Amino acid sequence: MAKSTKRKRKRTTTSSGSKRIRAIIAFLKNERVHFITGILVAFLGIFTLLSIISFFFTGAADQSKVLNRSFLELIQDKQLEVENWASTGGAFLSEILVNRWFGIFSILIPFFVIYLGLRMMKVSSFSFIKALLITAFGMICGSITSAFILGHLFPRSHINWGGAHGSQIEQLLENSIGVPGMILLVLLFILIVVILFRQSSMHRIQETLINSKPSFNGSKGGDIPVKPSYAEEEEREEEREEEATKPAWRKIFPASRKVKQEEPTLSGLEPPVQSPSLKPVEAHDNFEVFVPKDELHVAEEKPVEKVEKTMPSVSNAALDGDAGGEPGEDVEILEDYDPKKDLSSFEFPTMELLKVYNTGNRQVDMREQNENKDKIIRTLRNYGIEITSIKATVGPTITLYEIVPQAGVRISRIRNLEDDIALSLSALGIRIIAPMPGKGTIGIEVPNKDPQIVSMQSVIASTKFQECDYELPVALGKTITNEVFIFDLTKMPHLLVAGATGQGKSVGLNAIITSLLYKKHPAEMKMVLIDPKMVEFNIYSTIEKHYLAKLPDEEKAIITDVTKVTQTLNSLTKEMDDRYELLMRAHVRTIKEYNEKFIKRRLNPKNGHRYLPYIVVVIDEFGDLIMTAGKEIEMPIARIAQKARAVGMHMVIATQRPTTNIITGTIKANFPARMAFRVTSQIDSRTILDATGANQLIGRGDMLFSQGSNLIRIQCAFVDTPEIEDISQYIGKQRGYESAFALPEVTSAEGEEKPGTVDLNDRDPLFDEAARLIVIHQQGSTSLIQRKFSIGYNRAGRLMDQLESAGIVGPTQGSKPRDVYISDEYSLEKLLDSLR
Repeated sequence: MAKSTKRKRKRTTTSSGSKRIRAIIAFLKNERVHFITGILVAFLGIFTLLSIISFFFTGAADQSKVLNRSFLELIQDKQLEVENWASTGGAFLSEILVNRWFGIFSILIPFFVIYLGLRMMKVSSFSFIKALLITAFGMICGSITSAFILGHLFPRSHINWGGAHGSQIEQLLENSIGVPGMILLVLLFILIVVILFRQSSMHRIQETLINSKPSFNGSKGGDIPVKPSYAEEEEREEEREEEATKPAWRKIFPASRKVKQEEPTLSGLEPPVQSPSLKPVEAHDNFEVFVPKDELHVAEEKPVEKVEKTMPSVSNAALDGDAGGEPGEDVEILEDYDPKKDLSSFEFPTMELLKVYNTGNRQVDMREQNENKDKIIRTLRNYGIEITSIKATVGPTITLYEIVPQAGVRISRIRNLEDDIALSLSALGIRIIAPMPGKGTIGIEVPNKDPQIVSMQSVIASTKFQECDYELPVALGKTITNEVFIFDLTKMPHLLVAGATGQGKSVGLNAIITSLLYKKHPAEMKMVLIDPKMVEFNIYSTIEKHYLAKLPDEEKAIITDVTKVTQTLNSLTKEMDDRYELLMRAHVRTIKEYNEKFIKRRLNPKNGHRYLPYIVVVIDEFGDLIMTAGKEIEMPIARIAQKARAVGMHMVIATQRPTTNIITGTIKANFPARMAFRVTSQIDSRTILDATGANQLIGRGDMLFSQGSNLIRIQCAFVDTPEIEDISQYIGKQRGYESAFALPEVTSAEGEEKPGTVDLNDRDPLFDEAARLIVIHQQGSTSLIQRKFSIGYNRAGRLMDQLESAGIVGPTQGSKPRDVYISDEYSLEKLLDSLR
């Protein structure tokens, strides 16, 4: 007993110890701990920097007070008064760092500490190794240089210019190599710094040494050194100017290398025709291209083979015909263009940001399944329908029972028993699929008594989603068979979402956006979010500089004003037209082919070519937009839906009122993919899906997904507002672009008439007589004009529109005649005179 008790205590102690270790590790890995620690380290660096700066001005007064005294003695001395801005601690710290360590170059230490703090806060992405090497090189070489130069110029200053380190090393070197050697060493330090931060200086040194070197030739009598031609000097001057304009980091880490082209020669043969070369054409942001001039022509076969061997990469650099350019002397071999290079440090959101619901591996209630089977068999038997087999497939929220009726049973009889089966099962609502597509069975979907929540984390973390290679992957949720349902938005190519209020429509939109954020880099995808309710998409405002697109002059990237919606949609149509022009000039058909060609550097940015990210337009409450703007909204949406697939622009439209006046035939024809949450009537279900079934859903994310003729029942993944907020903040605090993706501006020409407007300068010849007729009869009727003037309905309608525009009659009132605003002929004549 005693041994077993001891073992139990040992195990308990061991397990508690391991739990503490795990808790400590989890605490140290906590992001908030890193952020707070970074703030403390950054403030320590700022305090140290302040004390060192103050030391340069107040160090002489404080030196006698802090010299040869410990820090404890200084802080315990209540009568001690120091001049340093950071008080006693600052005076003590600056005295040690400057005079006892590395002199004035000790100021690099607080800068390095501040950098460490910013790195812990994930604000700075500068390389740690580079920062450490720069700080160490600056302190070591700087202290020696300042000790040699400033130590001799100002020997009686209170500042030990090189610190204890610099003074001792400088004295040792001066005794070893003398003053001339020290001068050369200082010049060496300065030269290294200049070369590191200005690469063009290295090229100038190389050119100076090459040009000043005498030429020795083995031939008799020798040759006079040839001075470079004017063209060569001009080319070198252009190269110097290009190098001077490049930023410092581009000069330290060049993106490409140049290979000198060799010209083949054979003894005894005439020199071959000079082979053409490819001249790099400079463009934006480290993007360079090659321009071929002519094809290679050489008289003999052997020189041709030799040329091909010396130029293995030229064919990869060839450009399309619209690239343009001129030949040069060097062939520049570049790596493929990387669109992610500007945000190479971008990190995708982690799985820890999504909530995990403890509903996995739920045990199937076999008792419930068997009871439902017996009730279904009993109900069908009561109506004289026998079945040969029945099996159940349990999903997260519903269970699918597949039955095989006996031969001779009409399917319509089973379909008509939908309400009777629901009554016998005491179910919220069932749905009968007769027959099941591709199967010889009839499906009966019955809601589970204990529905399961499908978390967004389980869908995003699934292998199916992580390993998919779709262009725009969207993970919606899980099917009846508990399989993760994923589709590619580029294959849809547009999506129509509908559902009554509170049935999961907003959660479905958030699931679509979250899927794209977890899979696509900011350089590959942009989003246009339109939110008339002003509260649904506002949470995504923090990712404006990463993923959102907007008009150039707009303050907010989330569009809530209806007038701005119209401008944005018109801007998207212009972007679509511009992209089609780029595809036409590049001789490709799709955005994928275009981007592949651009990445291979076969398209010249100087000619307007650019990398094209996908653009996803998400519109919530489409019904409200149609009610307020009508055709102004529907026309650009229809244009984008009809044409924008090939250029990478896709739309997701959501509405809670799936009526025919909102989801018109034009919209339905161009939105083949539909997502239907629960609706209130069969009419709404037919409007959105062209079939019934959406009115029989149970709500809370239960939906039907339609693509073509197939209907798939899915439980939408649940993503809560705090999860979306954490994802947006995680992305927003990383380094982004300078601003949101700018859409092209659309300027409407002045005097441009809107569709449906009437030009009174182009009046019908019968206008005056029709006006008199209407005023005399005081009846604004189109049929009256038809009868009196014996004209067709179209001309009579145009006359009535012109009379309305002139203010003679009022607007249409359905089947009733229009109101007549002019009461007598005298007033009419005055009006007609003013129009002449």
